Amino acid sequence: MSYLIKRPLKVINASIQLPASKSISNRVLILNALSYSPYDIRNLSDCDDTEVMIKALTSNGRDFDIKAAGTAMRFLTAFLSKVVGEWTITGTERMKNRPIRILVDALNALGARIEYMEKEGYPPLRIFGSALQGGAISLAGGVSSQYISALLMVAPLMEKGLTLMLEGNIISRPYIHLTLQLMKQFGVVATWEGQTIRVEPQEYKPVPFVVESDWSAASYWYSIAAISKSTGIELPGLFENSLQGDAAGAQLFSKLGVDTTYTDQGIRLNYTGNVTDRLEYDFVNEPDLAQTFVVVCVALDIPFRFTGLQSLKIKETDRMEALKTELKKYGYLLTDHDNSILEWNGEKCQPESAPVIATYEDHRMAMAFAPLAVMYPQGICIADPEVVSKSHPGFWNDLRKAGFIITEN
Repeated sequence: MSYLIKRPLKVINASIQLPASKSISNRVLILNALSYSPYDIRNLSDCDDTEVMIKALTSNGRDFDIKAAGTAMRFLTAFLSKVVGEWTITGTERMKNRPIRILVDALNALGARIEYMEKEGYPPLRIFGSALQGGAISLAGGVSSQYISALLMVAPLMEKGLTLMLEGNIISRPYIHLTLQLMKQFGVVATWEGQTIRVEPQEYKPVPFVVESDWSAASYWYSIAAISKSTGIELPGLFENSLQGDAAGAQLFSKLGVDTTYTDQGIRLNYTGNVTDRLEYDFVNEPDLAQTFVVVCVALDIPFRFTGLQSLKIKETDRMEALKTELKKYGYLLTDHDNSILEWNGEKCQPESAPVIATYEDHRMAMAFAPLAVMYPQGICIADPEVVSKSHPGFWNDLRKAGFIITEN
């Protein structure tokens, strides 16, 4: 199935209730479980990633299929390693080709017993849960922050706690900070000095918790505002002092003509017309925003050079290669370097006559490309649109609410 998306027939004027933050939801579910909390978490994300996490944490079974949810795979691997029992965890074919050796090796070094059931270094896993000894380990700072967050969340329950020494450049630093701040809200204090994070043995305390809206999801509406030059989009539930690293997108979008006004309810997007003639940015701390900015920059004919993209290679798909392939269909020739840099100098080629955007089982490919519909009267066609359920199940209905015309193609 594919969707044909056509631009609104009138000026966009809409208030969109974004999904709750997936990053916060998935961390708080683990922390809630580790604290044996009697409280239900309010405003949890209704995305696939969170659904599989809830199902696993509330299941009486021992075998878990987390489908395409990378966050759930990493967080649950660490969580189950300290829950007494024998467990298996698997996922989609793509998930079986997403590396997890770094996390497994780290957990095994800390006293866990985890085995590979098929291919060495990849899911599915067999986990023999028991008390974790803990201690000191080193990890490259350039690994996925989800590995680091997974270790940190179970660290207080290790007999010796955890001293985590991060070597080299630390990527996705805001996501590590988010994890530590949420742990603090559940009563656990960690220290982060230089390249070393230390978590002493201690207990989590149950607390009531309300999840804020998702700044990553907000980026697609900023993109729509930038391309359509709209000033009529309101996004309730977002706040200036957010724990989410992707809140940095608000400042970056000001270079693409969209300013942010904070209100008591959330934010309002204001188109200013103040657009840079070239954009250079290091996305090492906000990798999930990269696809959005790549698409909006080519749409606005703004050359760019984006660095810090090394983690894009191991996401739901190889996002750098996917962006190059799909934007070439629309006549934009991107280049990449060193597995971490993506740039566009304005070079174009002949576009395809009726391109269909492939989504590669990647929710962010679908949502990042959808705003392009504003540019094309004939609309754009996106394959497998249901992939948005991974993080934003209501995305297409929200577009319809804003006036976009969406039909099955």
